[in-house]
Amino acid sequence: MATIPKLKTTRKVRRRRTAEFRPFGGLPRISIMDRYLSNEMISPFLFGVGSFSSIALAIGSLFELIRLITDAGLNVFTAMQIFALQLPGFMVYSFPMSVLLATLITYSRLSADGEITALRSCGISVVRLIAPALVLSLMVSGLTFMFNEVIVPSANLQAKNTLKAALNQENPQFKSKDIFYQQYGKITQPDGTTEDGLVRSFYARRFDGQKMIDLTVLDFSQGKVQQVLSSESATWQPSQNVWEFNNGTTYIINADGSYHSILKFDQQKLRLPRAPLDFAQELRNPEEMNITELRHYIDLVHQSGNFKEERKLDVRLQQKYALPFICVVFALVGSPLGIRPQRTSAAKGFGVSVLIIFGYYLLLFICQALGQVEILSPFLAGSEPKRYARVHASDSSS
Repeated sequence: MATIPKLKTTRKVRRRRTAEFRPFGGLPRISIMDRYLSNEMISPFLFGVGSFSSIALAIGSLFELIRLITDAGLNVFTAMQIFALQLPGFMVYSFPMSVLLATLITYSRLSADGEITALRSCGISVVRLIAPALVLSLMVSGLTFMFNEVIVPSANLQAKNTLKAALNQENPQFKSKDIFYQQYGKITQPDGTTEDGLVRSFYARRFDGQKMIDLTVLDFSQGKVQQVLSSESATWQPSQNVWEFNNGTTYIINADGSYHSILKFDQQKLRLPRAPLDFAQELRNPEEMNITELRHYIDLVHQSGNFKEERKLDVRLQQKYALPFICVVFALVGSPLGIRPQRTSAAKGFGVSVLIIFGYYLLLFICQALGQVEILSPFLAGSEPKRYARVHASDSSS
């Protein structure tokens, strides 16, 4: 008797759906389009950083180092070390240009291949298309700011010290002679009113890093010279916030210019500003300072009454503020130029963008010069090139 085979019954296994892990809950996920556009921009951006940095280094540093190797006997290894230390300072200027190059090349290729048309037919707006470029530019702006604040100042200072040490040149860490500092503030007039003017003049013939030697202090707090202090040396006492003068003489002067009294002393402590010491200990350039250090130095220069130097430093400060944001402006230039429908290649748009780049940096140096000679305010001298780039961004968008 034949047996009837048993039929295999299939059991439907109901899979349990696990909840999707989203650590940032309410934030929208990155879409496939955003990831695709971002990946397409990374390679041109890195290529631009390498290319523009190499060109800038060759023009601004490499030729000079080669000359020092052949003429001054600079060690090749030391030259390579200096070259590496100078690299971050040139890279920060390549970041905005690389953003422009990356956005232009990426969107030009997408437009030439018809991908922009396909995305637009799906209802995606131009603003949504360039959103990844804006996000990239914001990230590069943050990177530029971090380089300018953390890496570039210390690297430039170390490169300068390494070069001077290799060439056996003097590399003082402070002003060693003729320390002249003027303190400005409120002075009392004979009629009892107050106005801004020179309060105190401080001069030291020499400075050894800790002690001021052969110094003279003139007191103008009453409008005219009221006291003259002459001392062999003076040191700053940080625990008491006072200057300690040694082996000196104080001359009290009458209103008619005659001496009222002459007081000699072995040691005298006066509560005067610490600014002359800070001023003598600061020898760095603006490229070797971050924003906080530069602002502090500008305050010292302002108190000393050197308004020409103060204006020069103010222009450099405004440029430090403006440089990171040019990355966003250049992204707004490159993206519309690339998206613009055209049958030709991206050569025309690339040529326009190159002209914009050189125009921007040319205007940057011109505005810096105009700001230093007081034709433009420091704010305009630092931000006018950025406004120039914004105009081109609006033109390319239209």
